[in-house]
Amino acid sequence: MHLAFGVIKYFPFGGLQRSCLQIARECLRRGHAVDLFTSHWQGEIPDGLRVEVVKLKGLTNHRRRYSLAEELAGRVARGRYDGVVGFSKMPGLDIYYGGDACFAELARQRHPLYRLSGRCRGYLALEAAVFAPQAGTHILLISERERDLYRRYYGTPPERLHLLPPGIARDRLAPPDAARIGAQLRGELGIPREHHMLLMVGSGFRTKGVDRSLRGLAALPPETRDRTTLVIIGHDNFKPFQRLARRLGVHAHLQFFHGRPDIPRFLFAADLLLHPAYRETAGAVLLEALAAGLPVLASDVCGFSPHVERAQAGQLTPSPFDQATFNRQLAAMLVSDQRETWRRNGIRYVQTTDVFSRAERAADIIEEVLG
Repeated sequence: MHLAFGVIKYFPFGGLQRSCLQIARECLRRGHAVDLFTSHWQGEIPDGLRVEVVKLKGLTNHRRRYSLAEELAGRVARGRYDGVVGFSKMPGLDIYYGGDACFAELARQRHPLYRLSGRCRGYLALEAAVFAPQAGTHILLISERERDLYRRYYGTPPERLHLLPPGIARDRLAPPDAARIGAQLRGELGIPREHHMLLMVGSGFRTKGVDRSLRGLAALPPETRDRTTLVIIGHDNFKPFQRLARRLGVHAHLQFFHGRPDIPRFLFAADLLLHPAYRETAGAVLLEALAAGLPVLASDVCGFSPHVERAQAGQLTPSPFDQATFNRQLAAMLVSDQRETWRRNGIRYVQTTDVFSRAERAADIIEEVLG
């Protein structure tokens, strides 16, 4: 088959973008041709993948999604493709990969006047174009929670909703020398072995709850805080959070990095992964942490948070989020005698649960739907 993939923007360290590339590679491996259309590409282009950067019309994000949909529809109308796979909600898709949260649920939580805005109405229309009962789009989802929300708001027929395995990279599994690798990284970062290393990984610092982690760090008992470093890795603007850290008096306990290709080294080095997200459709880093033997403290809104609970590999902060509760959990987990148990439980869970085959299963469904 000849497939058209559409994603608004590609950069190497975005979770949605990584999923797009993994699925494209799997389709290429199976002998299909894949052309990917985007408004921006950053990074290397894999062998066999044709990438076309298109100029999208519109000043707003939702208008640009319509523009990409029109671009893809024009290509299909000229008979070049057997199907269109989209990684953003837009009309005209044969298959949509659901990397975004349910916008109808997000809008419900906002002020009533916001729901009258052009932005809100535009995004709701884009979502309905994919999930409405009369739409023909098949949907690939990675979270049971999001699947249930879409069915509640749109009545999407269940046969169009396909739940995928999480799909993390196998290099996240802790190797026999994980402790040595972690110790080496700590040496590079200047973090002594007897100190605590907290880790956050993910682009979009506001959504991921970096401010919540900073407040939790500041609230630690002084003797614990003085021996704790928070390492934050992601694609975003550091400055607002550096200012907040200064106001909280913890700036000296922070290290920021832009997206890096050696995330496993950080997972092996850290003592605790923090992910107190405001919203998170999936949160692959939660499972990557389990695979690396790194205990997790996350908010329960994350799509993959049930895996932490099932694995008994950390703790979840319940909704509605309460900063004081998170602070108490963080302080207790850093000195808990359960840390080794959480570490072993996470590794065991990943070894006995399918958390790797998302791209393969997605390609199966693409072939079933379009074949």
